[in-house]
Amino acid sequence: MINENDSSQQTGKITLSDDKNLMNIAQYLKDVQQSHKRSIPPLDQWHPKHCGKMDLRIKANGEWWHEGQLIKRQALLDLFSKVLWKEDGKFFLKTPVEQIEIEVEDEPLLIDQADQVQIDGKTYLQLTTTNQDVVIVDAEHPIFMRHYPHDKGDAELRPYVHVRFGMNALIQRRSFYHLINYGHLTENAQGGTVLSLKSGDLILHLSS
Repeated sequence: MINENDSSQQTGKITLSDDKNLMNIAQYLKDVQQSHKRSIPPLDQWHPKHCGKMDLRIKANGEWWHEGQLIKRQALLDLFSKVLWKEDGKFFLKTPVEQIEIEVEDEPLLIDQADQVQIDGKTYLQLTTTNQDVVIVDAEHPIFMRHYPHDKGDAELRPYVHVRFGMNALIQRRSFYHLINYGHLTENAQGGTVLSLKSGDLILHLSS
């Protein structure tokens, strides 16, 4: 079972035994991101000063609200999502000159498309966010299940995938159904359901 209960804890970096696989994936992602005209700045190389907080909230359903107003322009959302940064469990919009804290209820990104792709003769799971980030599921970008608490006191088990810079994306229901079609469902000893997925050489077992 893959489970993450603390959003501040991130999967440790795993060195793949086959560097060729990693290079092939990297080249594939580079080509795909260029075709989507999606380029993430080198945020990890920027060291700006902290400039306080902004009244910007990303809700658990993926909506962006600024000063009580819903941001509807997709181009603006795509732009802001490029400079999302996570540090010490907090979220920011980061530029070379300033780093402004924002509020994120769950995770700042949403997966709305799930596909299978062929890379160097192997089948991988490819996930795409609403902002056109392309993620190939591998050891450094695994799918995992985590409970999200609701105001009523109960908790919902949600599927996520690690994207970048310590941030994850919530896999929306429709996309998760596509993943189910790509995997195998079995029942565990406790009567729960286990979804087994394979992406390249990586095998995941997601329990619900």
